Amino acid sequence: MRRQRMRFRRDSGGEPEINLIPFIDVLLVVLIFLMLSTTYSRFTEIPLRLPVADTDARREAPRQVVVVVAADGHYRIGQTDLPERGVAALATALGAAADGPESVLVIDADAQATHQSVIRVMEAARRAGLTRVTFSARSSSGTEDR
Repeated sequence: MRRQRMRFRRDSGGEPEINLIPFIDVLLVVLIFLMLSTTYSRFTEIPLRLPVADTDARREAPRQVVVVVAADGHYRIGQTDLPERGVAALATALGAAADGPESVLVIDADAQATHQSVIRVMEAARRAGLTRVTFSARSSSGTEDR
């Protein structure tokens, strides 16, 4: 038995080329068509007339409770100096000074006050039910920001 070999022809035509120029032409025509058919007017929006409500436009601002934290750790709520530095005494004083949980607590701490002194005020605010807390600071121009 004699073996025969199959001879495959090698393709010497090179790699097939894909011509992208017609594809780019079609995309440009579609882009021009979309640009010309799109309207830029506001006539396609739905006209709305908003309802009118007879309410007081002016809202009362929530009461601010200002706590001053001195560099040596002393506290002042409003114009009242607190003799004690404990969280319980602070919470009692904050609860008496606030008008409920809507009040805003403003912590006005000295730049040299310890971190622990400020944390005590925040813990007392939590115990007193004050959840809105902000800090006052002085901007680089020298004005006070809250």
